[in-house]
Order: sequence, then C-alpha cells, then structure tokens
Amino acid sequence: MATSSSSSSSSSSSSSSSSSSASMGDEKPHVLAVDDSLVDRKLIEKLLTKSSCKVTTAENGKKALELLGLGDGQRTFNNNVCKVNLIITDYCMPGMTGYELLKKIKESPSMKHIPVVVVSSENVPTRIKKCLDEGAQEFMLKPLQLSDVTKLRCQLTKFSNPHKGMLCMGR
Repeated sequence: MATSSSSSSSSSSSSSSSSSSASMGDEKPHVLAVDDSLVDRKLIEKLLTKSSCKVTTAENGKKALELLGLGDGQRTFNNNVCKVNLIITDYCMPGMTGYELLKKIKESPSMKHIPVVVVSSENVPTRIKKCLDEGAQEFMLKPLQLSDVTKLRCQLTKFSNPHKGMLCMGR
C-alpha cells in the first residue's frame, strides 16, 4: 500500500502546480516513473528529485495509463490527467510489460510525443532493439545511476528548450 500513497502524494503535488507550469518557462520537468518494484521506484524517484525533477510514480502499466488518461474508458482531456515530460518504465512487470506500455503511449495521438525510457536489469539485445524500434527514446540498464539521470535530465532540457540544451554532451 505504500506505493499508492507515494503515487498519490506525488500526483497531488504535481496537480497543484500544473496550472502554473504554462506560465513559467523554467518549471521542473515532470517524470512518470513506472516500476513494480518499490525499491526501484524509490531509487528512481530519489535520483530524479536530486536532478530537480518533479516525480510521479506508478506501480504498473495499468496505473500509468490511468494517470496519463489512457485507461479503459478514459478521455485524455480530463483535468486530472497527469502532464509529464518523460516516462521511465521498467521492461519486466506483471500484467503489462514496459514494452506494451510503450506501444500504448506511442499509439496515442495526444501522448506519442512524450519521450519514453525503458529500463531493465537484463541486457538482452533483441529486447533493446525492439523497444528502440517501437519509439523508446533510450534503453538503460538497472540499477540506474545519477549519471544516467543526469543524461536524461539533459535530454529533457534539450527536448523542451533546444537552446538551453546546447551544452549537453552525447545523444
């Protein structure tokens, strides 16, 4: 049950500041972290928070789709929909894999522009290729390090404001 309280406390803080994000150009990037492991979710949340990101967590793909307004019967113009700049999802989760979540996001006209990063503890080249071919921004191996999150934060800056990201190195 701790996952729900973590998720809802992050959600509620994000929804209170989402109305001001349109007026503020330097708003913290909002990241949705999806992982069935509480330990991994907490690690990702801690690393992203250290990198000045706002974080909402979900314990599975179904919950992530609900937060994004893509759950069964939901409409994406709902005011309670979580507005995110990046989605980080574990590949191997019960119910819906990270790959299936990626596909659903990329099939949505209103969400397909959001970068999705897939993470896994298993280095399987065919899995990595499949995710990248389906539209994943990046595939990273667990456990995530601060340097991985710094790279993602840099890409987020580049994605939302190309001029600010000119100092970023790499992809």
